[in-house]
Amino acid sequence: MGMKHATRVLVVDDHFVVRKGVCALLAKAAGIVVAGEAGDGRQAIAEARRLRPELILMDLKMPDLDGVAATRAILAEQPETAIVMLSGTDMEDEVRAAVEAGALGYLVKTSPKEDFGEAIRRVAKGDSWLPARFTRRLLTSHPLRPAPGAQPLTGREREVLEMLARGWSNRRISQECLIAEITVRTHVSHIFGKLGVRNRVEAALHVLRSEKPGTPAP
Repeated sequence: MGMKHATRVLVVDDHFVVRKGVCALLAKAAGIVVAGEAGDGRQAIAEARRLRPELILMDLKMPDLDGVAATRAILAEQPETAIVMLSGTDMEDEVRAAVEAGALGYLVKTSPKEDFGEAIRRVAKGDSWLPARFTRRLLTSHPLRPAPGAQPLTGREREVLEMLARGWSNRRISQECLIAEITVRTHVSHIFGKLGVRNRVEAALHVLRSEKPGTPAP
């Protein structure tokens, strides 16, 4: 039997002790390998180029170049890279900034230890990890518009979108719909293109916005 694939992670934090603590924590997590470390945003960009990690655990607040700016720069070059933002607080404006920069996950540094591994594993698969209570609050400040000239969603795409909004993984959707996981990925890609969104977080927000009566157009 071959070994299961391990997600290669770049850990970014400007506090040495915190960074080393996170690395030590992830070293014990199943299916995760710490590929490297960075102590600031600029170093994060350079290490992302050099190491090509699958996922980056990115500190939000850093001097000179913060996590939001570093995330935007990295995703512009490597859009396939998954980003989980790491912060000392879960303030609404910080969660929103992380999502708008393209992060699929958001972790507070005081989160339970098991949340670190679980968030990384889920985001690495294309799922999201976002504080649930902030999702609806983001609706009023996160404008979403359909892509210009996009065709309407098919019945199956609407079904898959609803499941995405519930936080379901591709595997769970495939099991529920009795279709192959690769077919789910194709549906998800078409949904993103038609809605003009970049990730599952934005797709979920689109659903919640459409469900909210009387939501003003941005």
